[in-house]
Amino acid sequence: MNNVSTSEIVNRVWNYAHVLRDEGVGYGDYVEQLTYLIFLKMSAERVAGGQEGEGLATERWKLLVSLDGSDLEIEYRKTLEMLGSQKGTLGMIFRKAQSKIQDPAKLERLIDMINKESWSSLTIDVKGAIYEGLLQKGAESEKKGAGQYFTPRPIIEAIVDVMQPQPMQVIADPACGTGGFLTVAHDFIANNNERPLSKKEARFLKNEAFKGNDISDSVARLCAMNLYLHGIGTDECPISTSDALSKEVGEHKVDMVLANPPFGKKSSVTIISEKSGKLEKEKLTYERTDFWADTSNKQLNFVQHIGNMLKVDGKAAVVLPDNVLFEGGAGETIRKQLLTRFNLHTILRLPTGIFYAQGVKANVLFFDAKPASKEAWTESVWVYDFRTNVHMTLKTKKLTRSDFDEFVELFSASDIKKRVSNWQETAQEEDGGPGPNGRWRKFSYDEVIARDKTNLDISWLKDDSLEDTDNLLPPAQLASEIVELLTAALEEFKSVEEALAEDEED
Repeated sequence: MNNVSTSEIVNRVWNYAHVLRDEGVGYGDYVEQLTYLIFLKMSAERVAGGQEGEGLATERWKLLVSLDGSDLEIEYRKTLEMLGSQKGTLGMIFRKAQSKIQDPAKLERLIDMINKESWSSLTIDVKGAIYEGLLQKGAESEKKGAGQYFTPRPIIEAIVDVMQPQPMQVIADPACGTGGFLTVAHDFIANNNERPLSKKEARFLKNEAFKGNDISDSVARLCAMNLYLHGIGTDECPISTSDALSKEVGEHKVDMVLANPPFGKKSSVTIISEKSGKLEKEKLTYERTDFWADTSNKQLNFVQHIGNMLKVDGKAAVVLPDNVLFEGGAGETIRKQLLTRFNLHTILRLPTGIFYAQGVKANVLFFDAKPASKEAWTESVWVYDFRTNVHMTLKTKKLTRSDFDEFVELFSASDIKKRVSNWQETAQEEDGGPGPNGRWRKFSYDEVIARDKTNLDISWLKDDSLEDTDNLLPPAQLASEIVELLTAALEEFKSVEEALAEDEED
């Protein structure tokens, strides 16, 4: 297994899914089941090699390998229950774990396949790549649930490259999903220093540098396993499971937040009234004294939450949908707070067609926390428009890390005061388009604050496809983009419908 490429290993492991396909096991559940079994096998390999390993996990794997039939099915269920009652990372990985494999023969075959491979001999990077590859394949296959907003790896890598996390910093993701931001940040710190990490820095990187949270038990479990494969976390699991927005941050501030909060605008929850015992609707408006505005918009609430998570001079990079940039009411209030309380220095407009959900238009907001001041901290907002005249697809024109090379260079992470615009108004007028460059432009605080509702959805480049019929996209791609736009519009109408329904109930 050591002599094949990561992609080949991912495909080989993914082919194990055929064993469970007839069982009616979804790809998301399949990844979970595979997680459990590979973890047990790796632990057994470590113990056999005289390395640190989970004793209970090792014992249970040896037992499972020796069994078949109904005895195997019974002991597998018992194994999941026993491991789920443990503390630390082990308990998180197996928390509420259930067997989804009903046929003992298929379970036996899957165990036999995994047992033939040597997992611990692979480097952490390769194992992590295998695991993330499986998660991405699951997202591609299901195209629903959390997977539809699975953050493409090139975006994560570009964000981490400009954020430049450092040793001894605490890095958090309050909506961590499967841990992509945390693992890439870990690898950046481990591999991008001019000198080797000291013992103190290495211990901190392993045990204290990362904090993650997700509202879903199953996703948090996958994240814990992903981090384990990267050597993150030991007795204390760095991943928690809760509604991140329900509690105030308190004193535990962090140096950096990297996040892609869940999209969607669910505006109410169903509860059971203690008085009447009947189902009632309650608006999902969090009562938090540290929030700047009350809203049922989850992304706007996450912006406030993340801002409050940061230490003074702490940095954040957050992937957010377009509505955060232009929505009125609470949205306007929150944007003004970002411009005054923080240094909102950069907006990266992402291309369409990069998420598994159709109709998603997203951006990355980069802002730094600052101490209290009477004057606004934001002097100017730099916008990199990587959307206009950029056409990406999940199959024929995939996003790559090299697509962000120009942005990373222009970002000037070492000193953002040395940034230089590559857009010229004269070139725009003469050429009718941005040409090879021209996507990077500065807007002063006064320009931004004067915009209607402090709208940050800033676009200035001409869309060639709208005016030049010779540059029209292929019919199939045009149809795909039309579907995306209609899907996005339908979601907006649904949100309006929900809001009107709530008003009538009130």
